Amino acid sequence: MNTDIFGKAIIDFFNNQYKEDIIVQSPDFDNDKIPVPYLFRDYTEMPIIEQKALDLAYGHILDVGCGAGSHGLYLQESKKLDVTAIDISKGAIDICKHRGLKNAYTEDFFTHKNKQYDTLLFLMNGSGIIGKLGSIDRFFSHLKTILAPGGQILIDSSDILYLFEDEETGEYWVDVSQGYYGEMQYRLQYKNETSDWFDWLFIDYNTLQNAANSNGFLCELITEGDHNDYLAKLTLA
Repeated sequence: MNTDIFGKAIIDFFNNQYKEDIIVQSPDFDNDKIPVPYLFRDYTEMPIIEQKALDLAYGHILDVGCGAGSHGLYLQESKKLDVTAIDISKGAIDICKHRGLKNAYTEDFFTHKNKQYDTLLFLMNGSGIIGKLGSIDRFFSHLKTILAPGGQILIDSSDILYLFEDEETGEYWVDVSQGYYGEMQYRLQYKNETSDWFDWLFIDYNTLQNAANSNGFLCELITEGDHNDYLAKLTLA
């Protein structure tokens, strides 16, 4: 059975019981860490990609995968905008409410319906929730049901092709028979608990743009970060 790794780590930090970070495990790469304090950063501590997304946000906003609520709180408190925040982590949503987010719900993006938003935010490698490239049409179809007329989607991701570079030759070794190279599989560990494996999609900008165009969206590159990451804006054509 899956466990609420993010929620438990966020609750511990909020209650001043932070002692260790979230471990990210992949079958193909070395373990990585997500420092829990990073989930509670303020605007000045955010990378330029996230700052730019928050600067561009307007109207009624849906913050997808909101975590501890740092983006939504900034928009609600500093920009006085109407924010709805959703995350599949119940623990994270509980803390969002404790921190003052007025509209925060434990919900999956793909089941969220019957509302429309001017800005949809998918930050911190927000493309990850798509899971696999083959699911991207489903993603765009659902966007159309909740995007208000004239609205925008702000989404960030990374081109992880560099992970497959041979340092000696500079060539890239990608097994195309295994699917798109940005399709990753992870599981999370916190203290003595481990999550189930889950799919996570990193998508290069050109692939995102082509998929967006095929689904009736315009795709604009807003800015690029220092780690092969970027922020894109999607609007209905």
